[in-house]
Amino acid sequence: MSKQKGKSNERPVIVIRREEAGEEGHHGGAWKIAYADFVTAMMAFFLLMWLINATTDAQRRGLADYFAPTNILGRAASGSGEPFGGRTMNSSRNLAGESPPSSGLQNGLAAAPQRSSEKDDDLDTEEAAPRTTATLRYLVSQAQLAGQSSVDQQAAAAMAGQRQSASAEDAAARAQAARTTLMQAAEEIRSSVGNDPQLADLARQLILDQVPEGLRIQIVDAERQPVFAAGQAAPNGRGRALLMRVANVVAKLPNAVEISGHTDSTPFRGATDRSNWDLSSDRAGATRRLLVESGVNEDRVRGVAGRADRELLVPERPADAANRRTSILVIMPEGRAGRTGAEGGSP
Repeated sequence: MSKQKGKSNERPVIVIRREEAGEEGHHGGAWKIAYADFVTAMMAFFLLMWLINATTDAQRRGLADYFAPTNILGRAASGSGEPFGGRTMNSSRNLAGESPPSSGLQNGLAAAPQRSSEKDDDLDTEEAAPRTTATLRYLVSQAQLAGQSSVDQQAAAAMAGQRQSASAEDAAARAQAARTTLMQAAEEIRSSVGNDPQLADLARQLILDQVPEGLRIQIVDAERQPVFAAGQAAPNGRGRALLMRVANVVAKLPNAVEISGHTDSTPFRGATDRSNWDLSSDRAGATRRLLVESGVNEDRVRGVAGRADRELLVPERPADAANRRTSILVIMPEGRAGRTGAEGGSP
């Protein structure tokens, strides 16, 4: 009975085995790959630095041109607007190539490089770089020449403007000197006539004024004091003496002269085949002869004309004696050598 009781109380033994935690397992090899990439990149970087230091400037320019080919007919050429402004580390310009132009550039045009796809694969750096750099070098030189030409044109225009300004100033100075000489001549004529007792009373019949063409000298008639006899071409004694005083001063000048005769509006009295036109022309011719006799070179006479009553000195009184006159125009050296102009005007 005790034996059965012992068997009924017997239970299986359960053994629980516990192991203490040891070292943790590894997490894989991803870090090794990252480290290997880093080491490879550093090796490539230092290798690149060594190659840059070991190559020459020409070799580096060739490499730069090889990886940045230029097509002058396209819009995608390296240059301003491209990465790094189209510059290489060895160039201070906007174009990478700096080699002199090749002999293949003719007639001022750079031949565009034409390459087939097969030939591109065969060309190495030493063959491609010289042609590209030559084209770029030529384009740079042409741009420089164009800029220099523009500068030269601007300088020439400035010099031309300075010469024109200097010429204008010289012309103005010469004109002023000529007018001063004519003013002095006018004063000498006034003094010569005023200092002569026989001609002092004719001073008011001598009109001298400066006009744009030069110095105009007019000898006019007055009531009861005519310079020319009525209906006659030759001046009377007093008129001849007055004209000689004028001629003596005019003879000293080098200026050309123009002579014109004038009458009033009274119809010519005498022969039916003569008119105021004929009378004014004859009096102008008589004045010319008197000037030449007094020493005025005949080559200086530019013109002799009769104006009749077409240019009255006193337009409001056509029959006034002052309209009967002879006019001598001493022309400015660079003045207008036209007709004597409107000898009219108030005395």
